Amino acid sequence: MPRTTKPKTQNPKQNSSVTLDENILAALAYFFGYIGGFVILLIEKENKFVRFHATQSIFTFLPLQLLVWILRPLAAGSLLASPIWTLWLILVILLIIKAYNGEKYKLPIVGDLAEKYADQILK
Repeated sequence: MPRTTKPKTQNPKQNSSVTLDENILAALAYFFGYIGGFVILLIEKENKFVRFHATQSIFTFLPLQLLVWILRPLAAGSLLASPIWTLWLILVILLIIKAYNGEKYKLPIVGDLAEKYADQILK
């Protein structure tokens, strides 16, 4: 009698401490910026894919937010704020799409830091 086996998936689901799909959790980490990253890290303790994206969200959007706060009082701040917010929006859209599609998309520099520290932050 032949055995039937389930087809292998490219990205098997990892253990998770939350019942939501890992792709949705990873995308939510970007949707709410660095705050979403912190919240996701607080609730998700096991899934490395989700923790990576949450950490990358923090390491990407917290410095951008700080840059906006620093530049705001300067006269040139209003001229620089618009490109920063445009970059912010492009990154949010790109990273949400990548995370939702199950991709571990690493931004330059920030992605390597996120990969290194994802298991250490808020665990």
